Amino acid sequence: MPDAGARLLEGAPIANEIRTAVAEDVITFTAAQGRPPGLAVVIVGREAPSTVYLEQILRGCAKVGIRAEFVELEGEATEQAVISTLHEVDADPEVDGVIVQMPLPPTIRLREVIEAIHPAKDIDGIHPLNAGLLRLGYDGFLPATAHAAVEILRRSGIEIDGREAVVVGRSAVVGMPAAFLLVKEDATVTVCHSRTRDLAGHVRRADIVVVAAGHPGLITGAMLKPGAVVVDVGINLVDGRIVGDVDFGSAVEVASAITPVPGGVGPLTNALLLTHLMRAAERQAAARPQPSAALRGDR
Repeated sequence: MPDAGARLLEGAPIANEIRTAVAEDVITFTAAQGRPPGLAVVIVGREAPSTVYLEQILRGCAKVGIRAEFVELEGEATEQAVISTLHEVDADPEVDGVIVQMPLPPTIRLREVIEAIHPAKDIDGIHPLNAGLLRLGYDGFLPATAHAAVEILRRSGIEIDGREAVVVGRSAVVGMPAAFLLVKEDATVTVCHSRTRDLAGHVRRADIVVVAAGHPGLITGAMLKPGAVVVDVGINLVDGRIVGDVDFGSAVEVASAITPVPGGVGPLTNALLLTHLMRAAERQAAARPQPSAALRGDR
């Protein structure tokens, strides 16, 4: 525990609880369907930095009994090749969820790819349908990192209702979804970004600060309201070390609770993806025509 007494919001203990529950759900699903839930990770070029993250997801799947595999394309693959691959994966009845490696090569248009993913298998919530459901406050698949940023608050007993929250970063997969989720939890939310004037002034008013800007050390302790809760979503490599978007050393002296990097949002993100996959698998199984008793061999 830091000397200043700030509470560390660690993701691993929560992630372990989630994985235990998912493992039980996998056993039930496998017994009912005669196969385990299936995940396909479409990856374009093995040299991408995101490969390490995706391999962690595959290892997490293996631990709970989910069948997961890479569907690999060469780094020079065309946009049409990626789209065709997604259509093939979507048509596979043993694949319940799909993740696409990000970022894609610059020659491939992101919009064309995300629209090719079937919304029912879009467990990372990037298809326009799921993004729209989130914006409207309806039930769809959520971007897992944004989900984790808010879930770590909820599961740690941090009050969100009625509090002032600032989200630093407006990306379509983290910042904006996190803001929408905080609004859904009845926070009053301000979204800041690279063009925001007086960033420190906005942050200093916040009871909850979620930082997903991709700039190491962007938010310092001097910018925080005493007692603020800080969720650092950033992952940056600086001098061989992984650091967040928050200057942890100064922030921990001011905050009442803070997520470490690494070890905060990351582990929870991976675990929540497993819950998204299970929900996708169960929904698709329920939607399929069930065989008659005669075909099952029931007597």
